[in-house]
Amino acid sequence: MTERSTIKRTEDAVDLLKQQHQEIKTLFAATAANSGEQRRRSFEQLVRLLSIHETAEEEIVHPQTRRLPGGERMIQTRLREEEHAKRLLAELDRMGPEAPQFPERLARLRETVLSHAEHEERDEFVALRKHFSPEQLRGMAVLIKAAQAIAPTRPHPQVRPTARANLIAGLPIAVLDRTRDLLRGTGRALRTMGARQT
Repeated sequence: MTERSTIKRTEDAVDLLKQQHQEIKTLFAATAANSGEQRRRSFEQLVRLLSIHETAEEEIVHPQTRRLPGGERMIQTRLREEEHAKRLLAELDRMGPEAPQFPERLARLRETVLSHAEHEERDEFVALRKHFSPEQLRGMAVLIKAAQAIAPTRPHPQVRPTARANLIAGLPIAVLDRTRDLLRGTGRALRTMGARQT
C-alpha cells in the first residue's frame, strides 16, 4: 500500500476535528452525569482528549489558518479562547472530580470549550475547506494524528500556544504526562487487585 492510498482513505482534518468535538461533548456529559470512579475515569479521558486536541490544532491547524486572508486575526481570537480553557482545565485537573466545587467549574469549562468549538466550526473550519483541497485536508489529518500521538496529555497553560513552543516544550512534557498516566493507571490496577484479594 502506498502512502498516497493511505492518505486517500483517511478522513480529512475538518472531519477529524469535528468528530473529536463530538467526543468532547460526550465526555463532558459523562463526567457531569457520573460520580465516584466513573466520574474520575470520564474526566481523565476528557482531560487527555482536550489536551491532545488543542496541541494538534496549535501545531498543525492554526499555522495553516494563519496563512489565509483574515487568518491571523481569527487565530488570535481562538488562541485567547484556548488559553482560557487550558487555565480552567488545569484548575479542574488539580482539584480533582471529588472536590465540592467541581460540578460548577466543570459547567464553566464546558461552556467555554463548546463555545470555542462552535467558533472553530463556523469560522476556521469553513475557511480551511474553502482554501485547501480535499487531498491537503486529508494530509493535514495525518499530521494531526501524528501530533496527537506525541502530545502532552495534561493542560499546560504556561506553555505558549504556538507551534514552536509546543514542539520545543511539548515532547519532554508529553513524556512526563504519559509517565504520570502510566503510574496512575498502575496504581489503580494494584489497588483493585489488592481489594480483590482481601
